[in-house]
Amino acid sequence: MRVLITGAYGLIGSGIVARLHRDGHDLTGAGRDIAEARRRFPHVRWIAADYARLRTAQDWQPLLVDIDAVVNCVGVLQDGARDDVQAVQVDATCALFDACAHAGMRRVVHISAIGAEPGGPTAFSRTKSVADAHLAGLDLPAVILRPGLVLAPAVHGGTAILRGLAGLPFVTPLIAGDSRMLIVSLDDLADTVAFALTPQCPAKVVWDVAHPQPFALAAVVTAFRQWLGYPPRPVVRVPDWIARPSSAVADVLGWLGWRSPARTTALKQLAQGMQGDPAPWMAATGIRPKHLSDILAARPAGVQDRWHARLYFMKPLAIGGLAAFWIATGLISLGPGWDEGLNLLAPLSPEVAGFLIVAAALLDIGLGAALLVRSLARPVLLAMLVVSGLYLLAGTIVAPSLWLDPLGRLTKTLVVMLATTFTLAVLDER
Repeated sequence: MRVLITGAYGLIGSGIVARLHRDGHDLTGAGRDIAEARRRFPHVRWIAADYARLRTAQDWQPLLVDIDAVVNCVGVLQDGARDDVQAVQVDATCALFDACAHAGMRRVVHISAIGAEPGGPTAFSRTKSVADAHLAGLDLPAVILRPGLVLAPAVHGGTAILRGLAGLPFVTPLIAGDSRMLIVSLDDLADTVAFALTPQCPAKVVWDVAHPQPFALAAVVTAFRQWLGYPPRPVVRVPDWIARPSSAVADVLGWLGWRSPARTTALKQLAQGMQGDPAPWMAATGIRPKHLSDILAARPAGVQDRWHARLYFMKPLAIGGLAAFWIATGLISLGPGWDEGLNLLAPLSPEVAGFLIVAAALLDIGLGAALLVRSLARPVLLAMLVVSGLYLLAGTIVAPSLWLDPLGRLTKTLVVMLATTFTLAVLDER
């Protein structure tokens, strides 16, 4: 079958791609940024599809030519610089379903979420519900899957932060640690999608896809920590007076392009917990979902998993620390460090020296501020490496004695360059 998978390089989409490829389907993947996806999944035909620009059925029709079935895996947690929940989860998604109906699609599989209800606590859950209802009302052989928390060998978003929390060294701080979670393995979800594309699968169904046993959030994180091989640590509840401001900061960072799983939407969804009835899904598919312990036991943790857990919270600290360092150096150069800068550039005229100090300071401040914007982070980090190298070269020429400075004003730059290189290495989000 010729299958179009939207969001095909995401956590869920990539698992479905692997499963359907194994079944021999002819796959087309769609997403906003497909250059890397082409390298990772060379067996998939890739087409660019930006949901922000696909708001009508007519916009979608060219993408559905010679397609027999569609699997929609696209979703966004919260509005931000790169995301519009209403546009993605209602406007574009419903337009896709309308185009599928017009094209006479043989099957449409939509990945929704447990808790997608009209009266849900967040725009995420409410808009998922709108799309579900729209698809259910069309004359289409549709299957709506509402998975719980999806656990996979890879991690992204919520599952990534759970591993990061499990890797903290002294205590495990949790928001809503008693919240009840329903989990499902990515393998079980992908098997369900594969079944949904067979003639044996009934149409016009909505299934909750999860293991029937609920788990407290604290139990899930504790299980992750044990899986990673770390000794037990006490779980500490994060009080609301810390949790809410932290989520507010994460919301602000979302408008700078950083899709933190600690944003307000996640906090509200956690407080709501998860409820669902996977019995109809299990009965129809014959799938016996893996227990949490079975999911973790199926793939022992490797050193890369331990690195990820330990480095998860180091990444934002490294980015924030570098941004603060560069902004501070610029401000110091314009303030208390002005006279010393003039002394270092004494061979030059005061006017030229002053111009160079101001230019370098503004460059430092600009690079530090730009690093806080997600879309600029990679080129800014590369620019920081280049500028640091130029500063080392200039310092060596103008005042080579600085290499022997007991405070290490030049040698410390090498450490900053190392920290910058580290941040570049861990910048990827998925």
